[in-house]
Amino acid sequence: MTPTQPTLFQKILIANRGEIAVRIIRACRELGLGNVAVYSDVDRNAMHVRYATEAYHIGPPAARESYLRIDKIIDVARKSGADAIHPGYGFLAEREEFAQACADAKIAFIGPGPDAIRRMGDKVTARQTVMAAGVPVVPGTERGLRDEEIAAAVDLIGFPLMIKASAGGGGKGMRRVDRMEDFQNALQGARREAEAAFGDGNVYLEKLIEGARHIEIQVLADSHGNVIHLGERDCSLQRRHQKVWEEAGSPALNASQRDEIGGVVTSALKKLGYLGAGTIEFLFEDGRFYFIEMNTRLQVEHPVSEAITGIDIVREQIRIAAGGALELRQEDVAFAGHAVECRINAENPFTFQPSPGLITQFHSPGGLGVRFDSAVYDGYRIPPHYDSLAGKLIVHGRNRNECLMRLRRALDELVVGGIETTIPLFQALIREPDILNGDYHIHWLEQWLKNRKE
Repeated sequence: MTPTQPTLFQKILIANRGEIAVRIIRACRELGLGNVAVYSDVDRNAMHVRYATEAYHIGPPAARESYLRIDKIIDVARKSGADAIHPGYGFLAEREEFAQACADAKIAFIGPGPDAIRRMGDKVTARQTVMAAGVPVVPGTERGLRDEEIAAAVDLIGFPLMIKASAGGGGKGMRRVDRMEDFQNALQGARREAEAAFGDGNVYLEKLIEGARHIEIQVLADSHGNVIHLGERDCSLQRRHQKVWEEAGSPALNASQRDEIGGVVTSALKKLGYLGAGTIEFLFEDGRFYFIEMNTRLQVEHPVSEAITGIDIVREQIRIAAGGALELRQEDVAFAGHAVECRINAENPFTFQPSPGLITQFHSPGGLGVRFDSAVYDGYRIPPHYDSLAGKLIVHGRNRNECLMRLRRALDELVVGGIETTIPLFQALIREPDILNGDYHIHWLEQWLKNRKE
């Protein structure tokens, strides 16, 4: 592979806020690029606004009137002279209409094209697409079936099963069903919730793989036909389908299994002509992988992959979008040590009730192998209008044991005063034998929380 040195952009607009906006601005600064922030009324004093080269107001606090307004963001890009837009994650990151609006405005979208976002944004279409490319999937039904057709498929799939919304994510429009007597009520409930959340009441069935791990593969693909993977992340510690703790690599996989699934994924994305960074998510049980979905964007947990590979994923996103070739071949990607990320949310650590408000004291941990990605500071007021993520504590060690000991120390150093945070949750988890042994699955955390109450 002969790297192509691209002519990078002059100025990048970051269509996001919070820690991910700061993360992208840092990458821009390291590449010597101008950067543009956008902000709502409530974010006038936010870190990403203070740190950016330029910042533009785009509306009131409600995301639908500011961070989700494609017209306003394109208008700011034109006014500021930005020749590229990075969407970060969330908000408009996986909206095909946003990628198309950028193309229509002749502004580079730092991500895949509208067609790839559309194909992977609908879970059933994504399932069909990756099946055709040779990726293993969970047994289930297709999209667009009538209620009676869905019910007829139950016997073929078997219980337990999940009813899932075809569009969207985040646990909306999902129902677990363990017996036929509950099926119809669950089906109608899932349809109603999916329609309310996504404007699309289509659902499908999927076999419930119990006791599985949630394993995802980070990939990078350029416009020259090169695709590499950066190994796996284990995101099995979840609450209500929301990730809480992520680590790379997985305690459940060996190098052979990593190479196997990495090879399947990169081969599939070459066939699909994918471009940019992406993540393919699987359930993993008894040595077998089952495709769940693909995220066509930067993931919240991308720093653990950066920690074990030394590859700046945001930098590579920018280079790829500018037409550059990947600088590494797969055989050049080296996996060193172990990394864990804890999502520090502004929430009660055990009930997860949101806790926005004024930060009266803040101290970030430091030392070898410790990284804290955040946009908070002493005196900052976390608004109630957006995601509760206050920061991400990422710790790297030469092996998993060293990493966990370092994480315990870093959690004890981290101080966020004035609000409740999930720091005590992780301080408790880091002392649990199952966590220390890497012996957990996608239902482990909810069972642990339930047992803690009893």
